[in-house]
Amino acid sequence: MRRKDREMDRAFALEVLDKAEWMTLAMTGEDGTPYCVPVNAVREGDWLYLHSAPEGEKAEDLRRRPRVCLSAVGDTCVIPEQYTTAFESAVVRGEAGELIDPEKKRRALHLICQKYCPGQEADFDRTIDRSIARTAVFRIHIDEIAGKCKKQPGQG
Repeated sequence: MRRKDREMDRAFALEVLDKAEWMTLAMTGEDGTPYCVPVNAVREGDWLYLHSAPEGEKAEDLRRRPRVCLSAVGDTCVIPEQYTTAFESAVVRGEAGELIDPEKKRRALHLICQKYCPGQEADFDRTIDRSIARTAVFRIHIDEIAGKCKKQPGQG
């Protein structure tokens, strides 16, 4: 029996965001064309946090047109003999804003370090101190979120 893709609830979609190693951030460029880039992001509550160089296409586009869409992929498994893939995914729509306050930036960078550098907590402050002046931090409010899952045969 073939399983169809199932729309999942908010809690599932948030779980996918939390475990995704990287996500794809889509935004609108200066000339109105779509632009997307892979990012490392971390969630706290209804906010996603990501870092960036302070200058460049991504940072400038986020400042100019803050409405964004972000996609994340959780666990995947290609099933070649069935010409399909089992997967988990989440899509977020929201509005980005830059964090200017140094303490809010520091807090967001700590969250990013906790997700991507576990076990290195003793070095977080030193590392953040070295880079905070040349790092932009953006947060995206999760206005809308949807999750999707296609399980492997035999999974519940």
